Order: sequence, then C-alpha cells, then structure tokens
Amino acid sequence: MVLIATIVATLAAGIGSVWLAALLLRTGLGAGQGRAGPQNLLSLAAGGLLATSFMHLLPEAFESQVDAHALFATLLVGVVFFFLLDKAELWHHGHEHGFAHAHGQPQAHGHAHTHDPAHTHAHEADHGQRAAGGWTVLTGDSVHCFGDGMLIASAFVADLRLGAVAALSVLAHEVPHHMGDLVVLRQSSASRSVALLKVSLAGAVTALGGIVGYFLVDRLQDGLPYFLAVASSSFIYVALADLIPQLQKHLTLRQTAGQVFWLLAGMALVTLVSAGVHVH
Repeated sequence: MVLIATIVATLAAGIGSVWLAALLLRTGLGAGQGRAGPQNLLSLAAGGLLATSFMHLLPEAFESQVDAHALFATLLVGVVFFFLLDKAELWHHGHEHGFAHAHGQPQAHGHAHTHDPAHTHAHEADHGQRAAGGWTVLTGDSVHCFGDGMLIASAFVADLRLGAVAALSVLAHEVPHHMGDLVVLRQSSASRSVALLKVSLAGAVTALGGIVGYFLVDRLQDGLPYFLAVASSSFIYVALADLIPQLQKHLTLRQTAGQVFWLLAGMALVTLVSAGVHVH
C-alpha cells in the first residue's frame, strides 16, 4: 500500500507538475500582469514548503526517541549539503532566468539575430551553447527530481498523510521550476513537444527516486527521523535560498500584499490536505 501510494504520488509530483507548467505557459495563466503570475506561484510554493517542513516533517521527526541535538545537526548538515549541490548547479531552479524569457524580457547576454554572413559562426556557437545549456538543465532537473522522490518516499514510510503533504509541496514548487525549464528547453529543442517530452522524462525520475527511497528507508527504519530531517532541510533551503529571494525583488505595496496572501495560501493548502487525509 505504501509503495503504491509512493509511486502514484511521485509520478503526480514529477510528471504532473511538468504538464501543469506547460498548461500554464500555453494559457498564459502563469504570466498574469507583468510577472505577477509567476510571483504568485513562487509565493504559494514557498508557503507550502515551509509549512510542510515546520508543521509536519520536523514534528514527526522529533516525536521519535532520537536526540534533538542529533536531529538539529542533521538539519544543519542537510542545508549545507543542498547549498553545495546548488553550487554544483544540481539543485538550483533558475526560475528567474526562465520567466524572463517567458515574458519576453531582454537578457544581458541576449544574441541579436542577423542575416549577415559574418555572424554565421556566432549563431552556430550560440546554438551550441543553448543545446549544452538544455542538457545542463535536464541533468540538474533529473538529480533534483530523484532527490525529491526519495524525500517523498521517506515521508510516506513515516505516515501516508505526511507523504501526501510532502508530494503536494514538491508539486507546488516544481511547477514554477518546470515553467523555467520548458522555456529554456524550447530554445534548444526542435519543437515544444520535444521540450515537453524531455522535461517529462526528467520529471519521471521522481518516481525512480521514490522507489529507491522506499526500499532504502524501509530497511533503515531506525534512520527514519534523520531522513525526515534531511527532507526538511531540502524544503527549507529551496524556500529560503531560491524562492523567497526572488519575491523580495518586488516590493510595491500591492505586490507585497499579493506575495503575503499567496504565501499564507500555500501554508493553508498544506494544512487542509493534512486534515483531509485521515489514513495513518
């Protein structure tokens, strides 16, 4: 039962978030006015991640007999670990880069198109850079999704309700992430369908991580509180180091009020899902 729930949830979080991101890009709902739409998504995701970490994952971990100092040490090491992965470009989301392209905003490194033969080699080099950048995105995305799958699995092993909340939080923060990925991949792929297929395959790695995580955590039951602390460190790092800094770039009163509203909405959504799933 737990394994089946883990596979379903990781597929929903991994692939479902990609398709939802593609739908938002196609309908323009992710754009809003200016960049209000993506900002709302980032706020919602940040609220969901923080609520999941502080209201669900960490309390579950601390209900065990493990020493609190050991769990806090694990949390600290986890944050540093994900920081190092971020430095290696394997955990960074790059929302801002993707959204800037999505909304037609100029980039400092943008390349002006011209039919001048003198620029032929420059165009070829630029195309090669975009293709390489696309593979970098997919590699980092796959590693990130595999990690997300393992974190969701550890939550499901602890409690089905906790797993559902963790999967929802992952889905919420992967939607704006995948919107950026799709925009970047469309520049290096032959068509939108190819870009969607590539990102979907990377998202499917979430299920692989979930299966590996399930058997790993199931065999190491004594380490479950530590797995939950690591999951919390991942969610906290993504929220505080990636999502919230982008929200601080829009400080008008109206935008700030919108950010706070959607931040609280993300927290409320996690609370409602937790209250609505009664299976333990």
